Amino acid sequence: MENNKGKGFTAKDILDQKINEASSSDDKDAFYVTDLGDVLQKHLRWLKALPRVTPFSAVKCNDSRAIGTGHDRASKTEIQLVQSGVPLERVIYTNSCKQVLQIKFAASSGVQMMTFDSEVEPLKVAWGHPKAKLVLGIATDYSKARGSFPGSEDVKLKFEEITSVINPTLDKHYPADSGVCIIAKPGRYYVASAFTLEVTIIDKKLVWREQTGSDDEEEASEQIFMYYVNNRVYGSFNCILYDDHAQVKPLLQKRPKPEEKYYSSSIWGPTCYGCLVEGCDVPEVHVSYWMLFENMDAYTVARASTFNGFQRPTIYYVMSRPVW
Repeated sequence: MENNKGKGFTAKDILDQKINEASSSDDKDAFYVTDLGDVLQKHLRWLKALPRVTPFSAVKCNDSRAIGTGHDRASKTEIQLVQSGVPLERVIYTNSCKQVLQIKFAASSGVQMMTFDSEVEPLKVAWGHPKAKLVLGIATDYSKARGSFPGSEDVKLKFEEITSVINPTLDKHYPADSGVCIIAKPGRYYVASAFTLEVTIIDKKLVWREQTGSDDEEEASEQIFMYYVNNRVYGSFNCILYDDHAQVKPLLQKRPKPEEKYYSSSIWGPTCYGCLVEGCDVPEVHVSYWMLFENMDAYTVARASTFNGFQRPTIYYVMSRPVW
């Protein structure tokens, strides 16, 4: 993972810069631009909307330690990821079905907080880590229905709408003077909108589809383009397979001209790697052209594999100018 922090730049500045650099060479690998300013703004928004709730981000959502929240870890390997440079009081072991061996590893690593949501877990923790601090896990109606707080604005139920229900409920059942410390797993909230993925078109095919019910010969068949890009469903687009919240939508590097004709198109990974987007309307573009995908990091980076030797995209970090 490459860490390039552009001082005073916006995410779009870095995005355009990297595309221009790659366009002048043969190196057109896919890459991410990550706006840490977006993450910071999300954190400030959280502190304002949920002042009594401490967020603990899950490594499975994003394994970058650039996120300055608590750390939600579910295994020995995930605990090892945060052993250096992270205060242990900001780490919680949240696996709901923990192995005693891993409980003992958490204890030897200095991790104190652990969750439980069944009567068996405290017994295992008492055996493997008798000095642990146990945290009761409670699933809200929202988390059962939706899975997490929304990470982008293209959703029907906004973040503040959710917190407007949570806060009075907390005040009612756990008032501020009750001594209860409340934490939450923010899910996709912090990182989804911070990551933009850039890919290049590596191949294209033109397919003619017959139109029924038309007497006009020119309208009797429709041009459909199939574009192949240098990423795949087992890479950054794994959200298509695993995440029912995924809304993958391509954007073109350059804004289309008003007079440009749009064609029904589909976007695919390399051969044998599945359809990424189906039925999108875009102007005709060519091999080596860049396509952008926003809101691309809730769980995608952590789940991406190197199956068949395909490497994960480089990540470039930038701090947005408005937060300086």
